Amino acid sequence: MVFRSFEIGVCSWSLRVSSIPELEKLLGRVGAVAVQLALGDPNHARWVEKDQFVKIAKNASFDITGAMIGFPGEDYTTPETIKRTGGFGDPRTREERLQISKWAVDRTHELGVEILTTHAGFIPQPSDPERWPFLDALGEAADYAASKDTILAMETGQETADLLRRTIDEMEAPNLKVNFDPANMLLYNMGDPIRAVEVLGSDIVHVHVKDAIPPRNKGEWGTEVPVGEGKVGLKNFLDALVRAGYTGPLVVEREVGNQEERVRDIAHGVAAVKKALAQI
Repeated sequence: MVFRSFEIGVCSWSLRVSSIPELEKLLGRVGAVAVQLALGDPNHARWVEKDQFVKIAKNASFDITGAMIGFPGEDYTTPETIKRTGGFGDPRTREERLQISKWAVDRTHELGVEILTTHAGFIPQPSDPERWPFLDALGEAADYAASKDTILAMETGQETADLLRRTIDEMEAPNLKVNFDPANMLLYNMGDPIRAVEVLGSDIVHVHVKDAIPPRNKGEWGTEVPVGEGKVGLKNFLDALVRAGYTGPLVVEREVGNQEERVRDIAHGVAAVKKALAQI
């Protein structure tokens, strides 16, 4: 699927929808024509279409910027709980999650979409003995994605840009890329998102537009806020993406509030992106 430069979309899970018609309706309300689709996992989506989901989504009125998958048992209560339970980090759940990731690749391919994003988990440091078992699992997931002409994009946040850069370089998997979320860098307290764009720019294939304020105390979450009310700096962020050569989708994500509050904040975010793009 070929996109216009900086096509503006919305994360389906941010709208808290459970059907494709409901998704189409709310996309109209927020002013977007593109969407990143959650494929179906306990944290992000339970589609009523079930086995007909792919067929109905392909015939819907929106563009699909990418797909997304999470895993059963992931616990976002605190940074520490998601460190223990996220992605491919826990050896006890690794094989099950590899099978889920392969299922997600198959669905992404059926949708005719090139990009599948996921939180791969907290990448172990080079000195950690768990690093290579973790990278073996990540490599298996990337290899299977490559067999289906799919890009596997790791979402930023759990580690510094430098560690993610080193990991991608070590993996030498041409289809292992980055879904860049600037707010996650702040929520996890993992560094300046603008500098992170500079470090990761050549491998950024998909972008979430979200805003946040860093945590006050170590071990706590930062605070997600509507676009423009946090420390990301939307105009500076978009300028950094331009300098990095990125021209792909800009997908607004909001993970706080009830459905109506999210619709309001996402509509605000879409409008803010449009305004900022007009100034570039």
